[in-house]
Amino acid sequence: MYAKPRLPDPVRAAAVRAVIIAALTLVQLMVAFFCSMAAVWLAFPMVLSTIGSTVVATWAVLDVWITRQVWIQRHGVVSEPSSAARRRALADRHPAPRTGAEHGGAQAPSADHDVRTAADAPRPARRPADEGRARPAGHPAPATAHAGRPGRRTARGRGGGTSVSR
Repeated sequence: MYAKPRLPDPVRAAAVRAVIIAALTLVQLMVAFFCSMAAVWLAFPMVLSTIGSTVVATWAVLDVWITRQVWIQRHGVVSEPSSAARRRALADRHPAPRTGAEHGGAQAPSADHDVRTAADAPRPARRPADEGRARPAGHPAPATAHAGRPGRRTARGRGGGTSVSR
């Protein structure tokens, strides 16, 4: 029903190359095994050749991964939400069922109830630092760089007026 998008041509070519090299390496490994079982003189050269082919096959598989990363970096990616983002969007769209506790009754949540984590909890709004409140010894008040912009602070010792968001 849902077709997987086709691999980009360079990535597909690298994947085909890797599969062919891996298949030839497995054939070499089988020949080396049977030659060594039969005590044929060809066993030793085939074992050495198989070791070299294993290195080449490993590089071919890495080439697929590298080619894919380069293609993504040059051509961009399709922006799709991750599975966690989809779950959260669904939870926001469909609120959790009421448990009856709002009306005075206590009811245990069902086994299939969506459990929310601390990351889902609403975050309190940040307040500007209260300069008049008492601070413990050794904890000086933060120095603001721009009086007109209380949400920004200049990082000291970095030179060039680098601003750091709180």
